[in-house]
Amino acid sequence: MDISFEYYKIFYYVAKYRNITKAAAALGGSQPNVTRTMKLLESQLGCRLFVREARGVSLTEEGELLYEHVETACRHLLNAQEEIRRRGSQQGGTVEIGATEIALHLFLLDALRRFRLQYPSIKIKIHNQTTPQIVRQLVSGKLDFAVVTVPYEMPGTVCCEKVLDFEEILVGGIQYKGLCKTPLGLRDIGDYPWVGLGRGSATYQLYKDFFIRHQIDFEPDMEVETSDLMLPLIENNLGIGFVPELVARPLLEEKKLVRICLDCDVPGRSIQIASDKGRGRSQAADTLYKFLGENSLEYPAKV
Repeated sequence: MDISFEYYKIFYYVAKYRNITKAAAALGGSQPNVTRTMKLLESQLGCRLFVREARGVSLTEEGELLYEHVETACRHLLNAQEEIRRRGSQQGGTVEIGATEIALHLFLLDALRRFRLQYPSIKIKIHNQTTPQIVRQLVSGKLDFAVVTVPYEMPGTVCCEKVLDFEEILVGGIQYKGLCKTPLGLRDIGDYPWVGLGRGSATYQLYKDFFIRHQIDFEPDMEVETSDLMLPLIENNLGIGFVPELVARPLLEEKKLVRICLDCDVPGRSIQIASDKGRGRSQAADTLYKFLGENSLEYPAKV
């Protein structure tokens, strides 16, 4: 049974917008034609893909499974079409990358600013998630490449190129200045409230393992989704936590934070570009990938 790519393209837009009218507008077609095509697709596949709701449609289990595959294929094809159309006059195209919050602030934002000056016609879509989430998207083919925070155990199909080493330090609000008189052991500060990234992030697992090696059970008292949320909580004396030294430096200089020194080494960290060994890159994606690699370790960004 051969099903036209056009059917899958229409399905992609309906599933993306969860609304037939919006999908028809995006496709430049009519709502009745979109509805008819979706009924034909369901008939040919022998299953129901959508359930009508008051404000649109929702995907059935079969619909979600189909969208998981169609979404990746359609995005790559649509990006390729756009790149080919724009190549006639100047280099263009669309690049989809994943990036952690730390990678964005310490490396990527400054690099992208300079990249845009040199390649203004290349569009960039950034998916901001944790390292484990980004790696899963990379392996599934949803990203051209990723800029992530490690250490993190990568799948065998992923290769990495380091672009920046950075140091994390333990800090607290001014309420904790009494902890700064002498280097402390981890057990000395174990009873204080901790602020950290939540479960499922590479940072959470890194420090969980770090404390286990010192035979200490570690669980943050406050878990946050992104590293951007940590500093306001720490600054307001809601706990202590590990943050990149570059990020904490301005608040340390303003005496809004204090650095808590330890008598042991904190795990080293780095930012790396991750790519799938088995998949090629478009010209636009390869241009950005090479630019980031060539500009690695030249700076850290000022934050």
